[in-house]
Parts: sequence; structure tokens; C-alpha cells
Amino acid sequence: MAVVALVLFVVMMLVIGGVRTLIQRRRTGNTGNRRSSVSRGSWEWWGLAIADVGYLMVGVGAPTAALAGVPPVAILDQSGARIVGVVVAALGILGTFGAQMALGASWRIGVDQNERTTLVTTGVFRLIRNPIFTAVAVVLTGLVLLVPNLIALGGLLVAFVGVEIQVRRVEEPYLRRVHGTSYTGYASRTGRFLPGLGRIRYEHQRRI
Repeated sequence: MAVVALVLFVVMMLVIGGVRTLIQRRRTGNTGNRRSSVSRGSWEWWGLAIADVGYLMVGVGAPTAALAGVPPVAILDQSGARIVGVVVAALGILGTFGAQMALGASWRIGVDQNERTTLVTTGVFRLIRNPIFTAVAVVLTGLVLLVPNLIALGGLLVAFVGVEIQVRRVEEPYLRRVHGTSYTGYASRTGRFLPGLGRIRYEHQRRI
């Protein structure tokens, strides 16, 4: 299953990175990629870098280690779990791409602090504020089920840490600054990664 995990990871990167970028460029004349403007050593730089390391650990490091003979964690090494892993990873890729498309022209990789995009609160964004990250987590979980070694488990944890930094330290402050009460109201009623969980109550709302 290590080869299957590698293939699924490559498919994910091609679909949510390559294909989505090409669509964005064709529709808007811009790729939507803002990573080149990220300041080295900033919270965003660390968040993106840590998340990337986690993704690579799960999608490349773990399968490569498995092919080299690194054993899986016994309790997770089940044939049924591997079948579930394929299905979960495939659904996660579709979910990630769907959430990216739902953002339309507002889709970005990274944040340009001087840019203002439309706040999207419809579709799947009515349920959770960060469905793209949620769907990517689903993909990674599926890959871990396919190659359940310690590298995969560690990579999953590292990816979560990177995503948390990016969301809490970069994206949420940016959206609050740019969209003001429109965003704070949205964040107060919509979960961060799962419906109902991670809703934020801001000070100005508590004083009302």
C-alpha cells in the first residue's frame, strides 16, 4: 500500500496545487499563489513550512520508509483499515478541490496582507470556516491508514501544528482586520475546522 499512498499524495498535489492554480489563472489572470511574498521567519512562514514538512512526512516519507522496511504500528496495521484509507484519501482529495473551487476568485495560497478578497460564507463555508484544511486532514488521515508507521503519525501531528499556526496566527487576524464585524460575526457562529467547534467570541461582541 506504500505505492498507493505515494500515488494518492501525488494526485492530491497535482489536483489541489497544479490544476486549481491553472483554473485560477485562466479565470482571473492570477495564480492566487502568495507564498513568494511571505517574510522569512514570520508566523506565516513558519506555519506554511511546518505544514509542508508534515505533508511530506505523511505523503512521501512514510511510504518511502515502508518500502525500505520500516514496520507499521501493529495496532493500525489492518487490511480493513487500508481499504478505508484509500476511500478516505480519495474523498478527501475531492473534498479539498471542491472547497477550493467554492472560494472562487478569493482562493489563495498564503496571505497578502495588503490584498482584500471577498469573504466567502456560503456553501460548505456556512458549516466551517476552513473546509480546505479539514479536507486535507482527511486526505492525510487516509494516507496514515494506508502506511501506519511512526513517520506517518508524526507527520500528521506536524501538519496539524503548521495548519494551526497558519489559521490562528495569520489568516484569522488578517480576515478580522480586513472584514471587521462581517468576519467576527461569521466566526462567532461557524466552527473553525468542524461544525460548531472553534467558534470565536470577540470582545466587542461580549460588550453588546
